[in-house]
Formats: sequence, structure tokens, C-alpha cells
Amino acid sequence: MVSLMRRNRTIIQTLVGAAVITGGMVTLTPSAWATSIPVACSENALVAAVDLANSTAAKDTLTLASGCTYRMTSSHDGLANALPLITTPIEMIGPATITRSSLLPFRIAEVGPTGDLTLTTAVSLTNGSAVGNGGAILNRGAVTLTGSSLSGNTATLNGGGLANADTPSGTAPAATFTRSSVTGNSALVSGGGIYNGRRGTLTTTGVSGSPMSITGNTAAIRGGGIIAANSTATTLTQTAVTANNAVLNAGGVYREGGTMTTTSSPISANTLNNCVGSAPAVPNCTA
Repeated sequence: MVSLMRRNRTIIQTLVGAAVITGGMVTLTPSAWATSIPVACSENALVAAVDLANSTAAKDTLTLASGCTYRMTSSHDGLANALPLITTPIEMIGPATITRSSLLPFRIAEVGPTGDLTLTTAVSLTNGSAVGNGGAILNRGAVTLTGSSLSGNTATLNGGGLANADTPSGTAPAATFTRSSVTGNSALVSGGGIYNGRRGTLTTTGVSGSPMSITGNTAAIRGGGIIAANSTATTLTQTAVTANNAVLNAGGVYREGGTMTTTSSPISANTLNNCVGSAPAVPNCTA
């Protein structure tokens, strides 16, 4: 029976939980569970699903309850994150929203060096509040957003929406956004929308006539929309970085070293300016 379940790799259940077969039969461990996991519309179900997915190295797909708002009332990793630390490949499929619903500060998710988090089909992370970096997501591994969003998140340091952690050695974090908006986030230092830290890579892609939007984000120092701080590479394609704000300079995009490419990506209407102070200069950006 265990081998059959391993071959099928599919399970249909309303709530995520443990299944134990008694009466002389084999107990099913998490290694026998499948990669497709429906997640009921509750905080506990989502936390249990992530724990289950983390229990094996195989990629798991969490199918979130359509239209659900998962209201996270506390940290569930013993640290500062609404979700357990992501340590394996996990995809979440919406449409659904995951939001902090507490007076206590904690971000929504942290991805470890071995972790790989994918958000697909209108998954929205909102109202995260990190004491540190990455208001919605702190990334030390890989993060991919497709048709999803980060909005209304805050960080006391860098990366109100997402922070690719500074990584002097080892696995370098990578974040990929495809048609996924980053709006209304804030950081008390730099990178109101996105912080691409040391050795990190950031790729954003929209479509012609409907660019991906990075807008309405705020940083207290620089890089209201995006900061690339000694990153390996930052690539913006069909991405509009507009109407962001930084108190010191570079309300749009701030670049500090690393490779940067911008293609059909207007950086405009940011305050106090678009990219002043960057060194090297941000390609195709005027003050």
C-alpha cells in the first residue's frame, strides 16, 4: 500500500493532517504522502501543509482554498515568520491571500538556503511586518512569483516586500517575478519594494502593453522601489517602476555595484528622484 501511494503521489484531503493505519497494518509516514495537497481555508491547515511539504525533499504543490484569506495570528516557526521556514521546493497555487492578522510583528515567509517557494495564480502576501529584512519574504534560497503580488508589507531594515538576503558565500538567493505586482510596501532603511542584497539575483518580467508594476513603495533612505546592493545581477524587463518614494535619493531604483539590465522598463515619477546617487548608473534611467 505504501509503494502504491508513492507511485501515485496524489492525495485528496480536506484538511492536512497525519494519517495512521493501525490494526497490524503499516503506519504511513510523511515520506509516503503526495506532492499535491489541498489546503483548507484556515491558519492551522496552511501551517500543517507547509510542515508536511517540508518533511520530504520532493517538490510539493499546495492548492490553496480558492478566494480564501488565510489570517495568520502568530509566528509558527519559533522565530519571526507566519509560516514555518521553507526548506524544500513548495509551490502555492491561488487565488488566495495570506495576511498577518495580529498586533505582533512577523513577516509572512522565510525561505532557507535549501528552500524554493513558488507563488502562482494570484497568491497575495499582505501586511507582513518584519523586525529586520523582508516584510513579506526573506529569501536565502529561491523565490518565484507568477501572476501574484506583495502588498502593504513593512520591514524595519531592508526590503519591505522582499529581501534577497546579503550572502557573502554559499547559496546565493534568487528572486523571479513574472507579471507580479509589488505595491505599497515600506522599509525603514532601503528597498521599499525589493532589496536585492549581496550576491543576489533579481529578475522581473511583464508583458508588452501591460508592464509589471512596482509602485507606491517607500524607503527611508534610498531605493524606494528597488535597491541592488552589491548584487550579482538585476534584470528588469517590461517592468514599470513608478510613483515610489525615498527620503534621501533614488526613489525609483538605486544601484550599488553588480550587473543591471533594464529593457522597456520605465523608471519615472519617483520622488525625490528616480535613480540619483547610483554608482554605477542605472541603465535607461534619468534623474
